[in-house]
Amino acid sequence: MAKKILIAFDDSENAMRSVKFVADNFEKDLGITLFSVIPDTADICKMDSKELTPYFKSQQTAFCTLEDKKKELISNSMKKAKELLVEAGFDAKRITTKIPMKKSGVARDIVNESKDGYESIVIGRRGLSGIKEMFLGSISQKVLSMAKDVSICIIN
Repeated sequence: MAKKILIAFDDSENAMRSVKFVADNFEKDLGITLFSVIPDTADICKMDSKELTPYFKSQQTAFCTLEDKKKELISNSMKKAKELLVEAGFDAKRITTKIPMKKSGVARDIVNESKDGYESIVIGRRGLSGIKEMFLGSISQKVLSMAKDVSICIIN
């Protein structure tokens, strides 16, 4: 069975550095999945409560389009990432993209996806200071602490 790598992806510079790291350092016969979890705003968009502030009510439609805009940004970034991987020698047919809605939490969703036969997770490190990261945590730190039976590569 061919090895599969999961690249946790968003539209950040760190995510593209992760893709570049894989392109430069991993064997070209791997299956690669670019995986990005989209936070779910649908429940908020459906809210119709008189307790909502008038400002939110007036901006609710604009807020609800953010989810679609985020998917569009991620899709465009993934297209560039896939091109970078293909230029580095990876087979385009072995590169997949997944953009699911958040189910359990971004880190937990990444870890749950990794249980589907992936050898490694490659993820960018969030750009927080040491103190902020200690108190706020980061997706990469959460993935590192939750993942079992899979290698984790955190790209700085």
